[in-house]
Amino acid sequence: MSEKTSRRHFLLGRTLAPTVEHVIQGTGLIGDLWPDSREAEIPSTGSDWPLMKIGRPAMACEFEVSLNRGEYPQGIEAAMAALDEIERLENRLSVFRPGSEVCDLNAAAGKQPVQVSGELFSLLSRCQEFSRMTDGAVDVTSSPLWRLWGFSRRSGKIPASDEITRTRQYVGWRHLTLDDSARTVAFERPGMEISFGCAGKGFALDSASEQLEEAGIGNYLFHGGLSSILARGTRFPSEKNNGWTVGIADPVRPGRRLAEIRLCNEALGTSGSQSQFFYHKGRRYPHIIDPRTGFPADKALMVTVAAPHAATADMLSTAFFVAGPEKAEEYCHAHPGTAAFFVLPEDRKNGVRLQHFGFREGRLFLRPPE
Repeated sequence: MSEKTSRRHFLLGRTLAPTVEHVIQGTGLIGDLWPDSREAEIPSTGSDWPLMKIGRPAMACEFEVSLNRGEYPQGIEAAMAALDEIERLENRLSVFRPGSEVCDLNAAAGKQPVQVSGELFSLLSRCQEFSRMTDGAVDVTSSPLWRLWGFSRRSGKIPASDEITRTRQYVGWRHLTLDDSARTVAFERPGMEISFGCAGKGFALDSASEQLEEAGIGNYLFHGGLSSILARGTRFPSEKNNGWTVGIADPVRPGRRLAEIRLCNEALGTSGSQSQFFYHKGRRYPHIIDPRTGFPADKALMVTVAAPHAATADMLSTAFFVAGPEKAEEYCHAHPGTAAFFVLPEDRKNGVRLQHFGFREGRLFLRPPE
């Protein structure tokens, strides 16, 4: 789609939301956006309070920028520039875009070191650092295992043990070599590959948000598929540093809220298995694979992480989903500014158990059980 066509598409009625309800209804599948309790008091017209959204499909989901309507005359153009940046990054980083830089890297890096852009090298360096800090619970080389279990076709299967053993030979962040001086990437084992399912949306939000800030947009909520969220400024400009309220949906009972998190110049990342899983002989197998064992992770139903940056929140939500609440608690204690909210399976039918770590006072609000 050309830039001109894209912009016309936005301006012909797809961007402006007349009321708050049109902006922040979510899917309820993973994390969900919910109105602040004060939204009911906001008039729907004649005020700069109602929200405006500008959205575009990308990275197999919907990216949306929410702004306080009337606060920024340049808001629509700035949001479209941010969404243009999302598209640019998808074209560069997606393994589903033939000819992308990542596809070219996967085709060549098992044969010889490949020089990559500074942008890709920086993202890989960050991913490697989080792999090290989480003992490999998050790993950009793990997609062969995800495919082996059938999740790439959205039809899970139980692979044979020898298939898992064989595939694990091509997985492991320690077999990915980065040369800082030459800015090259090499795979120690031919057949390896990388993909950014654990960080791509968050990285795109972090990068695209620079377009908003350069345009002077200080108050906004930017999300990719509701599972990756970046909040800056405040929903109510008259209330400084009060942030944006985001609701956490129950993965077992759609439509029910478990908690609300108030984000203040920070990001939220959610990993959950409620939309992709299968059962075999009474056991539930989620689509998030532990790269260290080759088997699906089963310690949680959903994990939401608050962190300063969206890529960080995304990577940690995956790592904590794999590693479990004890490791997450240790990490949050050692890294102030990081917080985690776990939805864990409960023995009673359709029940869940909640655990949370690291949230500052006044930022997490649990909903009473229904």
